[in-house]
Amino acid sequence: MVVLAASIVTKPGKVLLSRQFVDMSRIRIEGLLAAFPKLVGTGKQHTYVETENVRYVYQPIEHLYLLLVTNKQSNILEDLETLRLLSKLVPEYSMSLDEEGICRTAFELIFAFDEVISLGHKENVTVSQVKQYCEMESHEEKLHKLVMQSKINETKDLMKRKANEIDKSKIEKVRGDKGGFMSMQSMGSGRIESGFNDMSISSNGSGFGSGSGFGMTTDVDSYSSKPKGRPAASATAPPKGLGMKLGKIQKTNQFLESLKAEGEVILEDLPPKAGVSRTISPPTDPITLNAEEKLNVTLRRDGGLSNFDVQGTLSLQILNQEDAHIQVQIESGGNPGILFKTHPNMNRELFANENILGLKDPSRPFPTGQASDAGGVGLLRWRMQSADESMVPLTINCWPSVSGNETYVSIEYEASSMFDMRNVVILVPLPALREAPQVRQIDGEWRYDSRHSILEWSILFIDNSNRSGSMEFVVPPADSDAFFPINVQFTAASTFSELKVLNILPLKGGPSPKFSQRTQLITENYQVI
Repeated sequence: MVVLAASIVTKPGKVLLSRQFVDMSRIRIEGLLAAFPKLVGTGKQHTYVETENVRYVYQPIEHLYLLLVTNKQSNILEDLETLRLLSKLVPEYSMSLDEEGICRTAFELIFAFDEVISLGHKENVTVSQVKQYCEMESHEEKLHKLVMQSKINETKDLMKRKANEIDKSKIEKVRGDKGGFMSMQSMGSGRIESGFNDMSISSNGSGFGSGSGFGMTTDVDSYSSKPKGRPAASATAPPKGLGMKLGKIQKTNQFLESLKAEGEVILEDLPPKAGVSRTISPPTDPITLNAEEKLNVTLRRDGGLSNFDVQGTLSLQILNQEDAHIQVQIESGGNPGILFKTHPNMNRELFANENILGLKDPSRPFPTGQASDAGGVGLLRWRMQSADESMVPLTINCWPSVSGNETYVSIEYEASSMFDMRNVVILVPLPALREAPQVRQIDGEWRYDSRHSILEWSILFIDNSNRSGSMEFVVPPADSDAFFPINVQFTAASTFSELKVLNILPLKGGPSPKFSQRTQLITENYQVI
């Protein structure tokens, strides 16, 4: 088997990243990838397309294609196995499977591809091994960074000492100048004189007082003792001897610049700039509505449902003030078990009659900008409780059985067809063990957390292709209660309420502003006891 290239392309054919594993020109790989959208079929999950020279083995990932370009003599089964492994790695490094998310983590994905494929041949590795290889740390690199950081710290200390010496020299110069005030008045302008008057007023509230040299020197001391002495330097002319000292600091700065040129990160003590803060990038659409549901479920190990509770919220984020005078028209799935409750400032009658969310006072705008609450302004809440076990999206069955000196544990999951789930993690507590459990069979990946004595069973996606799965492992003899409670975590892109935003109604006329809706179901507390 020889894999020529591994690529991620959009369905229209735009290449997001491509890694070549054999010597080939850029023109050739661009030509091969440009021909792929014209050959691909529809309605298949895993398929391939052959031409006269190469074979395309691909898999859809939401709105993208994960693509392997191989020669026609390669083993199609090994190609599919390679493709399956790469499809597990892509979501591990890219949080959002879209064009922006792939481009942001392009280099991490390329490094991961290199660990899977070497010179066109697949390596015998797993997803956990690839992540471990990519995250390995270098002792030599750490040592080099520590040495460079110590040099930088020494240089910064030297700069601070020199700056203090300059400040002291300026203060002594001002104190030794008997005609200091007259020389300042002759050198400066009325602006400098007024600045010193302001300083004197803020210091003692009585101007220069008697106008003696001692009163003036006190004001200069309070002004020039600030860090780095910059105000004092602007108030009086520097003496001749200070030019050489400033030159030494310039040499120090040149040393720091040389370190920067070598790629080192220099942390300087600079005052924070106004308006510069490291925050989460704001949404791109003028209006964003977030519908989120939190799921709390408690299942009994012997069957049955103890608790089922869904709590949902709809929040609104508006970027521009001109888009703040709006109303939101929504549509729910019509589930009679869901109870909706609007915000106190919302018009309840308008929502009850027309499913429109608007303020009681239409002349008031919604809050805009990035508020402290990253979720935006809450518009609507809802809650659903049920005792119907068919509403549970994921059921877990655990069967521990002791045989001799070993305990065999079989766990299986069964997912409802209501949701396609992502990032499913089943956390099984274990008794205290000296070594990891022996996993005999598993659908997915597993990891043993020895510190908390928990076995983590991970399934990346659960859709129609894997609505059920199982895992079997062996541990030393233990009581069945040691494997409970089992905790479950997952997310889904659809919700129980099926709430949708139909339209944004502007109250001041004009076209409806552009908006986007984000829908997510998350587990808050999902247990099998």
